[in-house]
Amino acid sequence: MRVASEEKGKVRKGFYIEEEVLEQIDSLLQQANVKSRNEFLNQALKFYIGYLTSEKIENYMLSTISSVMHATVKDSENRMARAMYKLAVETSKLSHVIAYSHGVDEGALQKLQAKCADEVKRINGAVRFEDAYEYQHD
Repeated sequence: MRVASEEKGKVRKGFYIEEEVLEQIDSLLQQANVKSRNEFLNQALKFYIGYLTSEKIENYMLSTISSVMHATVKDSENRMARAMYKLAVETSKLSHVIAYSHGVDEGALQKLQAKCADEVKRINGAVRFEDAYEYQHD
């Protein structure tokens, strides 16, 4: 006949414990909602194992999140670079069409360059066609 505790998958092991810790366990049995020191220790050990495991999981998750974020930022950088390249090509085409169709002398072009640089700096790059239209028609 097997002992009841063996049927539940439990084994008897001996270990040392400080008397002060044992007294604390005894005082907390009711609060822990357990009937014995054995139940208390099983719950406490499971809790501590969970705590240690969660630290490993947390470190794993942090490194995983970090690598995902790095890949996401890298992908965003690549998309932005492609978009900026396409925008630069379109701007270059517009510049060539305008230069071809309008006779602008070099002095006026230099003044326009300075005015546009100041304007972009002042409005923090938020260029609006409507603002340029109003400026040109005033």
